[in-house]
Amino acid sequence: MRAAFVNGEHGELFQVLHEPATRPARGAVLYVHPFAEELNKSRRMVALQARCLAELGYAVLTPDLYGCGDSGGDFADARWELWLQDLGRCVERLQADYPAPLILWGLRAGCLLISDLLQTRDEVPAATLFWQPVTNGELHLTQFLRLRMAAGMMGGAKETTAQLRARLEAGEVLEVAGYELAPELAARLAAARLQPPKGGAVGWLEVTQAEPPTLPPASARVVEAWRQAAEQPPGERSNQQQPEPAAPQTAQPAGLRIETGVVQGEPFWATQEIREVPALLAATERALTELLG
Repeated sequence: MRAAFVNGEHGELFQVLHEPATRPARGAVLYVHPFAEELNKSRRMVALQARCLAELGYAVLTPDLYGCGDSGGDFADARWELWLQDLGRCVERLQADYPAPLILWGLRAGCLLISDLLQTRDEVPAATLFWQPVTNGELHLTQFLRLRMAAGMMGGAKETTAQLRARLEAGEVLEVAGYELAPELAARLAAARLQPPKGGAVGWLEVTQAEPPTLPPASARVVEAWRQAAEQPPGERSNQQQPEPAAPQTAQPAGLRIETGVVQGEPFWATQEIREVPALLAATERALTELLG
């Protein structure tokens, strides 16, 4: 494992590289972390997974994006476009050091960043791993703002999401759960929708406390839409009825393979105490083996 600071588009980025146990590497994995405090809550699980993958022969790069974690800048300085630029540089460095099949791995809102990244670049990853993907940035922003509302209610303040959104749209920086949220970042998060990669394979893995563990209905609908779109000829796909603005887009090339998995465990990205979900680690290893052969 090698930790280092590297140059980003706007400042230093902290990254950890888990080197593959075997050479040549079986694959080059770039991890994209979730939004705000979910980054810190999930560090333990991500480190465990990265070590497991490295032992299997994968190179795994886990950067902190600008304004996040140990990287330069404050969260108030973070911008969606800046994150995409830095992720693009991470892909290039990783591929230069490890010319192996590219695997993009995201958690929660990190999946939205991967989705946007792939729409602007020519790379088609061999596999994309989605951990508990956020499919709708608008809803994710609303959930984030509710953290401020909950804290305010304890202090007697009464705010609504509509009021908070209006203040953001007016250019105000809002403090939410200890994070200063810039209007520009909020707007880009709200506009983000999870879109399928242009090719390769997708492993969609979720954690639930339900018994038996099953894919949530909202996720199941997105997966089914992607599969149906992949099976249709290009002409028919282009003539499909367009989804509502809040729905993930489904246009994609035919042949995209999508595998799903659900394990039982706690939502480690949001729990008060740091939690581990060993079943997710095992499921991820199985998914990669199935997707890459």
